[in-house]
Amino acid sequence: MLYFLFMGLIESKILEKYGAGRIHLHKGAGVFYEGEEAQYYFQIAEGSVKMITRSEEGQEFIQGIFYKGESFGEPPLLCNFLYPSTAFTLEHCTIWKLPKEQFYNLLKDHFEVHLRMDQVLCDRLRYKNKILTSIAFDSPEKRVWWLLNYLKQKSGSSSSFTYEIPLTRQQIGDMVGMRVETIIRTVKKLEEAEKICLINHKIFI
Repeated sequence: MLYFLFMGLIESKILEKYGAGRIHLHKGAGVFYEGEEAQYYFQIAEGSVKMITRSEEGQEFIQGIFYKGESFGEPPLLCNFLYPSTAFTLEHCTIWKLPKEQFYNLLKDHFEVHLRMDQVLCDRLRYKNKILTSIAFDSPEKRVWWLLNYLKQKSGSSSSFTYEIPLTRQQIGDMVGMRVETIIRTVKKLEEAEKICLINHKIFI
């Protein structure tokens, strides 16, 4: 998996060289909104961000949650279409912000960064494909179990019951298309099957 994400997809000294600045945002602040034009590359220096879409009825679906060292919102920047989702901070965040033209220059000058970016986008495409397939065909237990394992693998953790899932039950439900009540029951079943461990209501896998 992509362990280098947590060290930073693009090193800070390279970002600074090409003119990136750091912005500080409080919890719940919008980074960009659905329908806006993509003008910047974003990479998290501290904190976490969720990217969501909402149905006409107001139901929220989390497209992804991104942490320190990860970038987000690149496809519209690379392919020149409007943002299909909205990005909000989950906590106080410091985010690198690099203008589009300078970002393109960076990719031209640093093939290794371009290659890592391709790997990240391929991994996200694989994740989206799996989630959509799981929502269509899998039982609640299989959906949640796959997501928890994906998050653990992404973190680089390998030991049993040592990785704490950094999501609430509601966030898990929003990522797999299930009601929070169903998530609560499903988590209990996974605990009874000894696939996960609950400590102070936190999920460990």
